[in-house]
Amino acid sequence: MNVPEKPKNRKKKQRNAVLDWLGYAAMRAGLFILFLFPLRSNLKFACLLGSVMWRVYKRGRLRAMENLQASFPDKDTAWCEQVGRRSFQQLAMLVIDIFYTPRIVRKDNWRDYCAPRNIERIKWLMQEKRGLILLTAHYANFEIVGYMLGLFGFNIYSIARPLDNPYISRYLYGIRERKGQKIIDKKGATEQIMQIMHEGATLGFIADQDAGRKGVFVDFFGRKASTYKSIGLLAMQYNLPIGIGCTRRVGDRFFFELECTRLITPDEWADKPDPLAWITQQYTKAIEDFIRQDPTQYWWLHRRWKHRPKEERQKKPLE
Repeated sequence: MNVPEKPKNRKKKQRNAVLDWLGYAAMRAGLFILFLFPLRSNLKFACLLGSVMWRVYKRGRLRAMENLQASFPDKDTAWCEQVGRRSFQQLAMLVIDIFYTPRIVRKDNWRDYCAPRNIERIKWLMQEKRGLILLTAHYANFEIVGYMLGLFGFNIYSIARPLDNPYISRYLYGIRERKGQKIIDKKGATEQIMQIMHEGATLGFIADQDAGRKGVFVDFFGRKASTYKSIGLLAMQYNLPIGIGCTRRVGDRFFFELECTRLITPDEWADKPDPLAWITQQYTKAIEDFIRQDPTQYWWLHRRWKHRPKEERQKKPLE
């Protein structure tokens, strides 16, 4: 859900519409079978599937282990393997969550599935309609936040990249927008942001993606990580507070703790010599803090530290 700096022009590979439609049809057939079984059974199956993925997806397993060992140098290999395997299980359960959320979560029963923690100030800021940025990470069920806010009528926009398969992408967008959440294609987000800010709407981002060589490099689990400039720049331009939070799964259930862990307000960066770097480091640290509470729910397989700072790239090996 980021607004990245403009990438270099690349020739887009032409897709096969027939294969895309067959992929969509296969997904719908799979969903038909999925919904024949209870949610609890499907979540148990997802855990099993995640364990299988951990064994067979070697590249992802090695990347997750590398990230975990670098982020938790005091932990042994067995601990990293346990956390990494559980992380894969959480990823598989998220897929089940996405399809079941609009089927079971309603205004009259949402407390059966979610427990709010420290969200009152964020709620009032959204109701005041002065504009707000909400940030989370690839952690547990991050998708349910936008769904819940849309369900209760909050004016929220989430920025996302469409999937390559247009049929599947439209179907998933429909699920996410069914109760009022609005999804913006990140390719055209820049043109819409001014209108969104004038509405006093809330803008949601997933803020833990690698931003390439031109990102702001800040500390994340003891290493420099490239982070998008757009969030800090938006906050500074429109004088917007930034709320950081997460949805933490409880056990193997479809039940989550929704928590706001940090609120950054414009007065905090007003006197900083480099407010962009300060804002970016502050929300990245807030993300790290909630990940540390339960690292098994984070996506350790994604390439968060892919790009390195200029000073690291310029280092030459010793002769």
